[in-house]
Amino acid sequence: MTLINTTFKRRSFLKVSAASTGGLVIGFNWLTSCTPADQPVSEVPDEWFDINAFLKIGDNGIVTIYSPNPEIGQNVKTAMPMIVAEELDVDWEMVSVEQAPLDSENYSRQVAGGSQSIRRGWNGLRMAGATARRMLLEAAAKEWNVPIEELTTDMGMIYHKSSERSISYGEVASLAAGITPPEQVDLKDPGQFKIIGTPRKNVDGPKIVMGEPLFGLDVDREGMLYAGIIHAPAFGMKMKSFNAESAKAMPGIRDVFVINTAPPDRDPYEQIAVVGNSTWEVFKAKSSVEVEWEKAGDLENTGGHFDSMDDLLGSRAQEPSRNDGNAEKAFENAAKVIERTYTAPFLAHNTMEPMNFFADVRQNEVELLGPIQTPQRLRSQVATLLGRDESTVSVMMTRQGGGFGRRLYGNFGVEAAAISDIIKAPVKLVYTREDDMTQGTYRPAYRVVYRAALDASNNLIGFHIKGTGIHGSPVFENRFPAGTVENYLVENFRLDSNITTGAWRAPRSNFIAGAEQSFLDEVAEAAGKDPIDFRLELFERAMSNPIGENNDYDASRYAGVLKLVKEKSDWGTETPGVFRGVSAYYCHNSYVAQVLDLVREGDDLRIKKVTCAVDCGIVVNPEGALNQIEGGLTDGIGHAMYGALTFNEGKPEQDNFHTYRLIRHGEAPVEIDTHFVQNGIDPTGLGEPGLPPISGALANAIYQATGNRLYSQPFANNNEGVKVNLI
Repeated sequence: MTLINTTFKRRSFLKVSAASTGGLVIGFNWLTSCTPADQPVSEVPDEWFDINAFLKIGDNGIVTIYSPNPEIGQNVKTAMPMIVAEELDVDWEMVSVEQAPLDSENYSRQVAGGSQSIRRGWNGLRMAGATARRMLLEAAAKEWNVPIEELTTDMGMIYHKSSERSISYGEVASLAAGITPPEQVDLKDPGQFKIIGTPRKNVDGPKIVMGEPLFGLDVDREGMLYAGIIHAPAFGMKMKSFNAESAKAMPGIRDVFVINTAPPDRDPYEQIAVVGNSTWEVFKAKSSVEVEWEKAGDLENTGGHFDSMDDLLGSRAQEPSRNDGNAEKAFENAAKVIERTYTAPFLAHNTMEPMNFFADVRQNEVELLGPIQTPQRLRSQVATLLGRDESTVSVMMTRQGGGFGRRLYGNFGVEAAAISDIIKAPVKLVYTREDDMTQGTYRPAYRVVYRAALDASNNLIGFHIKGTGIHGSPVFENRFPAGTVENYLVENFRLDSNITTGAWRAPRSNFIAGAEQSFLDEVAEAAGKDPIDFRLELFERAMSNPIGENNDYDASRYAGVLKLVKEKSDWGTETPGVFRGVSAYYCHNSYVAQVLDLVREGDDLRIKKVTCAVDCGIVVNPEGALNQIEGGLTDGIGHAMYGALTFNEGKPEQDNFHTYRLIRHGEAPVEIDTHFVQNGIDPTGLGEPGLPPISGALANAIYQATGNRLYSQPFANNNEGVKVNLI
């Protein structure tokens, strides 16, 4: 067992309360990433106590966890209660879970982002379950007047073997409520797990399939009006004037007016709100509003692209981000130099559920409800906009039909609040798909130049990376191959633009992983080495004699997934007609290696199989983990092949799926074979790490199949003039 303190730092606490009718409640503010959903269990208890941020046990043994963090499809609503149930030693079927509202007093991280939910919640969730179990045992020991060491638990029952007595958790919950929480509790060793590591279905699955209200678009309140929004048609423009008389005269329309969602200390940011009785009436009226737009001052890079790396870097030179050894000298003395440039365009998030939010601004309080990844940030923004104290603003999160980073930025929630404040009624703001795609916060466009220096014996002696992008570089200077090359130089640059950019599934990694792994394949070929063996040689250097002290990866774990995928894919065995590419990457504290197999069918290519090796520590729910890996790599393939959002003078040129291509069912891999490393390490990220490396594996396989290297995304419309078509 592992002994763990029940108190976490200064802000942490364990709060025990009991209703007059009984029941055990454990509140804990270190539980920062649990998002469970209701589980069909037996009848609701007659006796339990209900507060914010807690674990509670009813008189019939049902356990409920109020989850602080948003559920965006990463399935923590299933995984989190599994962790509590494991340490509590309760029957999984007796676990019920609910979504908590925003409560920054009791929770320290109510955020869905960065693949951190399981990682950040691991110890707190285990502690909560283990502490409750200990208190229940103490209650039973006092009731029976026996030493606590003689008691055992299993499936929500307490047993005293020598007297052959047993009692349920529900029967002693009220007695346990008066017991002082222990300062330390024993946690199970991973080998004792009975729930963690076993596949469990998504607890919201039946509700999703049956169409029960779970999502923001499902919100319906008495007296609620519907709103649409009209933004500027291009970045760098603002409204000059508008005429809404024809729109106001249309059936079901209540009003059309201007809102300003900029904070008081900023220049106005005005949009036009259309409010009516239904989304259909609102959407029709939006198209009849006449608006005159004008430029908002001097515009810089409203196209959001850069034609020349040299031109850009020359105007924004800065100190290297990392400079090991003497890269310049290594390249001067090299027997062979390989240099390649990789590019990628803007990408839209394209969540299946467009942006939406409910707001009810009343005289003394503000109610916000909807799909948001950062509820505390939204509350602060709305409070500032309305001039209210944050304590008067409540935020409740719904399940989200995709997030991918877009819902980190809650401008749509702020807009809903501004509209409700003016119309003096509860309002649900709904974006159209066109609104969503043309007014989004996009994955930035990127460009990176790689150079590698080889000596006469084909050893890698120098490595140089120059990276840039809209609002920042995609290069992580301390990630692989940092630490493996004696002469290593990284230069990061940025290009400013008034096009909004932000997090997109696996920020920065989603591009740089594929570029890096494609380049390493080409370097391996130039060195006359097998691609996996070449990488393993570098990791061996990082393990035995690393360069520098700031390398942010574990070389042994990194090499481990490569060795595992090599074994599971039967790498090195040639199969006629099958063309293979490999890639591996570290991000969000996890390691993923992938081998992609292509076959040719005429002039087209089909992805026959992807073999994955994943080291994310302990896998809480194998079924959910497989879903994350399979969904991530499929998403990565689709965007590497087809994803592109382009601009003309700040105006997006794609506004719906007829012009913005996504992967189709028939283009997904025929088979995905995933293997998780069993190392007993605490869990790390999984929602994002499966996506970044797949574009590199795909590019490397395409080269094997066609003889053409690809350096620009999307691959289906690349700058090399190579035709690539998946079927």
